[in-house]
Amino acid sequence: MRKDITVVAQARETRGKNEARRLRVKGMSPAVLYGAGKDPVAVSVSPKDLNKILHSSSGHNTIFNLDVQGLENTPVMIVDWLVDPVKSHLLHVDMKRIDLAKKLVVKVPVHTTGEPQGVKLQGGSLEVVTREIEIECLPDDIPEHFTEEIGGLMVGQGVRAGDVKLAGSMKLLSPADQVIVHVVGKVAEEAAPADGDKAAEPEVIKKGKKEEEPAADSKKKK
Repeated sequence: MRKDITVVAQARETRGKNEARRLRVKGMSPAVLYGAGKDPVAVSVSPKDLNKILHSSSGHNTIFNLDVQGLENTPVMIVDWLVDPVKSHLLHVDMKRIDLAKKLVVKVPVHTTGEPQGVKLQGGSLEVVTREIEIECLPDDIPEHFTEEIGGLMVGQGVRAGDVKLAGSMKLLSPADQVIVHVVGKVAEEAAPADGDKAAEPEVIKKGKKEEEPAADSKKKK
């Protein structure tokens, strides 16, 4: 989704770990801008500005303007980023120039609303299989998310990628039969023997030779 946001960046002439450390000490993050048939440019940006975008409702699908001082002002998207696992600081960012006239491939979250009838009335449970689908569309048509009503689902029913309603230039790339959510029934427990009934005892099979019956006397006693 395109938003009216401009992030200011400064071009940097040097790269490497030492330069990256110096930038972070100054409260900046190293980044690279590339794409659209132009040479990549190493820049420094405010991590606060980019974190606001990453944590917004449209997240990394947000298209915003990057103003590289003295070089260019262009629409971009964040395509990759690295976060410090301990301090959660934004360590590095890759941004891609966006041609607003060309379609993009993006993954969009699918939200659900309502409580399935199969859960309320049939004792089933809702199982979430995936939370997003992949689509292709023009940059201005990228949605923040899709919303699917699931209140009418019964046990054995679900929502698949092909059920999601697309608009404008959107084209589904995920398999149409990919399950997003479905309602499953509970596994029936084995029935216990009724009160007073004795459980059938397992048949014991004896191994080895059978005992031979004593042979009848062939001679009569006198």
